[in-house]
Amino acid sequence: MKKKINIILVQNKLKKAGLRLFSILDYQRILEVKNYSSARSNISRYLKLGLIQKARKGLYFLADNPPHEFEIANKVYKPSYISFETALSFYGIIPETIYEIISATPRTTRTFNVNGIQYSYKKIKKNCFNNYQTVKMKNILVFIAEPEKALVDYLYLVSLGKRNLSYERIDLSKIKKNKVIQYAKKFHKQTLMELINNIYAK
Repeated sequence: MKKKINIILVQNKLKKAGLRLFSILDYQRILEVKNYSSARSNISRYLKLGLIQKARKGLYFLADNPPHEFEIANKVYKPSYISFETALSFYGIIPETIYEIISATPRTTRTFNVNGIQYSYKKIKKNCFNNYQTVKMKNILVFIAEPEKALVDYLYLVSLGKRNLSYERIDLSKIKKNKVIQYAKKFHKQTLMELINNIYAK
């Protein structure tokens, strides 16, 4: 009975604080736990009971109140923003449903698996880590590439030979050509510009 009461208190306080993803320090502060080791022990106990789940080392969420996948993506590996096929699918620029959450980052390329979902982070140049916006999901704001930047990021991977391009699957009516060209120029990559010219020539 004691454990049940404890987790109800934990759930209520974390939900009231508006934190779907929280660290051990967040837990310590919100639950007013005296020291860090006690907070870590509490979280470890709730992990074993399946009441709390781990997004990655040091980052957790309540099993009955999971965050949106895009929020997890933003916070598991920082800095990052949703882009590539995930963003293109979100905007309806490509017809496929993308089950992997793919983000852009200026850091090393990484992949994580959280709650059965794969989160991939593709490295782009630091000077090209821009042109993303905030979108509201589950009452929180997440970072996602603008439609044009998502396409440019995707075509950048194509230019590197890391993606295959199918011209007919891209709905160009949903993006602005001048923005695509503007964002692509920042990559200083001739093969990327040639890809864009080919797409608009089809």
